[in-house]
Amino acid sequence: MNPSSTHNPLKQGLVIQPDEGKSFWQPMPANGYITIKLSPENWDGPFSMGVQSVAPGSYIRQHSHDKNHEVVFVWQGRGTVIVEGREHPMVPGTFIALPTNVEHLFRNDSDTDDMKLVWLMAPHGLEDFFSAVGRPRTPGEPAPPNFPRPDNVLEIEARTVFKPAGPARQ
Repeated sequence: MNPSSTHNPLKQGLVIQPDEGKSFWQPMPANGYITIKLSPENWDGPFSMGVQSVAPGSYIRQHSHDKNHEVVFVWQGRGTVIVEGREHPMVPGTFIALPTNVEHLFRNDSDTDDMKLVWLMAPHGLEDFFSAVGRPRTPGEPAPPNFPRPDNVLEIEARTVFKPAGPARQ
């Protein structure tokens, strides 16, 4: 089933296969890729959801969301999450709930294996950030060389789901 079909998934249901959904290579420092599974493009629910693969030795830099709640589930790989300055292991099965304004960072501690996460963001908007900073990805293609975040990343963050931050976070 094509997740971008025009049917109403809340009445008919929606099944999205592993390689379905818009996918984007992500810039440094996360590298890896994301695939958007649920967004306003394919359903009218109150949140967006997707999967993210964080490359070995990479991380999702420290940030928070001032208007959004985030839930993360680790399903492959190992790493560390830092929530409000406290480190916690991330292993398959780890569940992380992040209300608004809680600073957090995700780090893949492996030198060889991707760390894979499922993310849920309520309300929507994380998918807009990923598509704005990323590069289109086709499942199965080799990863491109690491690339920098766009010069206007703070502007992109401000119009999507991130709490405003100073230039030090760039």
